[in-house]
Amino acid sequence: MDRLKVGAMISCLALVFVAFPTVGKADQWNKKTIVTFSQPVEIPGAGAQVLPAGTYVFKLLDSSSNRHIVQVFNERGDHVYATILAIPNYRLQTTDKTVMTFGERAAGQPEAIRAWFYPGANWGEEFVYPKTRAVELAKLSNQPVLSMPAELANVIMTPVKSVDEPPVIALKEAPVEAVKPTGEVVAMTEVVEFPPAQVVAAATQQPAKVLPHTASPLPLLALAGLLLLGAGFALSAVLKF
Repeated sequence: MDRLKVGAMISCLALVFVAFPTVGKADQWNKKTIVTFSQPVEIPGAGAQVLPAGTYVFKLLDSSSNRHIVQVFNERGDHVYATILAIPNYRLQTTDKTVMTFGERAAGQPEAIRAWFYPGANWGEEFVYPKTRAVELAKLSNQPVLSMPAELANVIMTPVKSVDEPPVIALKEAPVEAVKPTGEVVAMTEVVEFPPAQVVAAATQQPAKVLPHTASPLPLLALAGLLLLGAGFALSAVLKF
């Protein structure tokens, strides 16, 4: 994939250490992941929102549509640094470790997180940046970046606890587009991958319907036997004459 050049991304193995608590059903639903960054990283926010080196918790607040909401907490989970809009991104090969991809950075600047993939999952989260910052990141990486209106930058920084709160609703209703380094809008497929046609077909294919067995075949066999017996008596009578 051209947009994911080796020189334009770093896996979490190169930049962070990922620690996993015991993974239960709750973690499978909200994709809870504890991540320790060895150096500062940038996340979407007002201006260039930078997380200092340290340990953080990433969770899905909502994933009920094609607009996902990701929250970044401190290590204790009692402070929200950002509530981020993300678009589902597909990968053909899964991994047994968390993977985070990062865009190119200017000299002396922190890496900007582009995507987050949970262990064993084909679907990941491609983060959406406010447009002004998205264009800057696109210039650094020479690749399109997902963007939303710049005025929603402060919404990202608003602490929320529910998908029904206005900031979350505003993010889910925000127009999203992919922007080139020039600011030109391009197709979102330049940034996110959709699943192969065969995967979609398999997911949407309905199993063949099997008609229920409404009666036993024994009565039909008995009727056939009686008919044969009757035919035998008739033939016997004809032969006597």
